[in-house]
Amino acid sequence: MLTLLKNLLGIGPKVDLNELMASGALVVDVRTPAEYKDGHIKGSINLPLQTLSNNLNKLKKDQVIITCCRSGSRSGMAKRLLKANGFEQVHNGGAWTSLKA
Repeated sequence: MLTLLKNLLGIGPKVDLNELMASGALVVDVRTPAEYKDGHIKGSINLPLQTLSNNLNKLKKDQVIITCCRSGSRSGMAKRLLKANGFEQVHNGGAWTSLKA
């Protein structure tokens, strides 16, 4: 129960997203195509939040995934959607600019 509560509140060990990226994690940018075109993480893929549920087949359930967007709101929703669909290793990277190494 305590682990569930910590997960809901976002309390717990911090994950080093840059380390995950260096180890091959897939960065899924859930902004609009126009936002993505204006700048994005090299090697990321663009799956806008509004189309994500229709594109789950483009992702592997056993892959480490980092979601990102402009501020962290849409990436949080994307993380919840992916987790609800059986993706276990999903991390909210927040704003895409914060992922730049």
